[in-house]
Amino acid sequence: MSGGGQTYLPLRVNMAGVIPVIFAVAVMQFPPTIASFFPSTQTFINQHFQYGSVQYLGIEFLLIVIFTYFYTAVQFNPVDQADNLRKNGGYIPGIRPGAPTAHYLDRVLTRLTLPGSLYLAVIAILPNLFIGLVGGNKQNFPFGGTAVLIIVGVALDTVKQIESQLQQRNYEGFLR
Repeated sequence: MSGGGQTYLPLRVNMAGVIPVIFAVAVMQFPPTIASFFPSTQTFINQHFQYGSVQYLGIEFLLIVIFTYFYTAVQFNPVDQADNLRKNGGYIPGIRPGAPTAHYLDRVLTRLTLPGSLYLAVIAILPNLFIGLVGGNKQNFPFGGTAVLIIVGVALDTVKQIESQLQQRNYEGFLR
């Protein structure tokens, strides 16, 4: 007889990482690229897609939120997770296995994705807002929001791997 084990589902606030920021920037660069082939439209595009303008940052913010939901939906399939839980004998307390579990996971993931997408969008456009408020030059600013996200993500993963290695060797831990 074995005791009941506790597990967890790896639902993170920002499951998409920096991919939505990359998608949003790529989409925002598409109109100026196409306009460079058609000189008659360059004035209009340059007015409305000026890098760092309030309109540009607003559209980029909205695209980051949309792409975060899209990429999270592609990356995490609640039906497959509910099936895996059921096949392995796991369940979520108070939720029936199968379709109700998938619906619950989808609802929780949707609620988690909203603050994650807003956080990601704010971090991505914050350096541009700071440059605009200070009046500095973009070349003088050392790194953007995406670089900060990547640096913090790598640092957290490194600490997590070190913690895992230390626990395998029966040490108390790295951060305790």
